[in-house]
Amino acid sequence: MIGSRVVSLGHFQPARVVPNSELEQLVETTDEWISRRVGIRERRWAGPEDTVVTMATAAAKDALAVGRWDAADVDLVLVATCTNAVRSPNTAAAVAHALGMEHRPATLDVNVACSGFPHALALAQQAIAVGSARTALVIGSEKLTDFTDFTDRTTCVLTADGAGAMLVTASEEQQISPVLWGSVPELGQAVRINPEEGDKFAQDGRAVFRWTTFELPTIAQQVVERAGIAPSDLAAIVLHQANLRIIEPLAAKIGAEQAVVATDVTESGNTSAASIPLALSKLLRQSPLPPGAPVLLFAFGGGLAYAGQVVGAPEHQSLS
Repeated sequence: MIGSRVVSLGHFQPARVVPNSELEQLVETTDEWISRRVGIRERRWAGPEDTVVTMATAAAKDALAVGRWDAADVDLVLVATCTNAVRSPNTAAAVAHALGMEHRPATLDVNVACSGFPHALALAQQAIAVGSARTALVIGSEKLTDFTDFTDRTTCVLTADGAGAMLVTASEEQQISPVLWGSVPELGQAVRINPEEGDKFAQDGRAVFRWTTFELPTIAQQVVERAGIAPSDLAAIVLHQANLRIIEPLAAKIGAEQAVVATDVTESGNTSAASIPLALSKLLRQSPLPPGAPVLLFAFGGGLAYAGQVVGAPEHQSLS
């Protein structure tokens, strides 16, 4: 089977920075409470000019520029999102059009909420493996503020907007491990956006936190085992950026204390399916990793669905 590797990453964040102090004016909360409970200090909120499509396109352009790659060479575009306001045409098709892709690439949306990106990456890796595609843009893009109840102090302090993109291509060497994915149907309503609640983001935070505390470390270890390496081999860990209290302890729990841990949640908030590529793109520019160094990606969210894989750090990590 054909292998695959990560070429580069890119990201986009809206211009508006919203510190915790601004939320103190909206709901009964404090900077101290938000920082202590979830670790967020600030987040980015999109303006009316920012859409799921425009943010995804900007992130894709960034990834292409970093990788020194031409959009004409991409034959598969996947966008993970649960917040695009347009149901059809699909987001990926709109992104392909915005990128000027006249060569008719395959386009596909993936909606697995917060775990959408590793699901989409798995589909790209599998498509490349069987020869259905050679080069893929895998994008996570979310405008969660369109689906936020700004009267609910338990959720409005979490949500944010942004996009991240990963360029993946065929390779003689396999640098993307087989995905480990699954779901916990009995917790299917723990994270949700549904009409009965006004199409607003809602969650059972305690149930999700309990699951991540007791189940996530074991599953993360299984992801690493499936990649054929030991936790001590990991160079970095990039979890879904939901809560710093979930992110920070994982390295020690799985025996990967040497790994760099992405903590972008502190300055970007929870961007759902965008959080992993956004966090990894920013991490690589701030603290470059050796090309090929193993990085654990893992996300969980609505469904309760989860997915993860180990990828090799890309050769191209910045525009320089």
